[in-house]
Amino acid sequence: MVNLEWYPTICLSEVFEEIRKNNRQRRIIFHQDNASCDMSTETTSFLEGQRIEMTDHLPYSTDLVYNDLYSFLSVKNELLGQRFTSRKEAVDAFKMHVLEISQSEQKNGHKNCFQRIQKCIDHHGE
Repeated sequence: MVNLEWYPTICLSEVFEEIRKNNRQRRIIFHQDNASCDMSTETTSFLEGQRIEMTDHLPYSTDLVYNDLYSFLSVKNELLGQRFTSRKEAVDAFKMHVLEISQSEQKNGHKNCFQRIQKCIDHHGE
């Protein structure tokens, strides 16, 4: 269960540690939704302390769903119903499934997302 204690101190901490393993100076731009633990002072303070840049959350639109959501749902479906004996086992299973998503599949999803965003801008003239 995602809560204010677990999300910034354990989940995000481990994710960003893994990202920075090979390059401590790597610039990280992070997107999350508007869930209460995402927007909490604890999470915001943690992200600021880690020098993580945040992107704005797009207005709700099924046309503007991020590729990451599709990737997340794919991994979520793979893990559905599984029980883990430890946090490490759950994190390892998550990592394994995320790494199975090919780079070309990820790039294709982002390309499609940007095309959908451009169509919305063109349609609304903004």
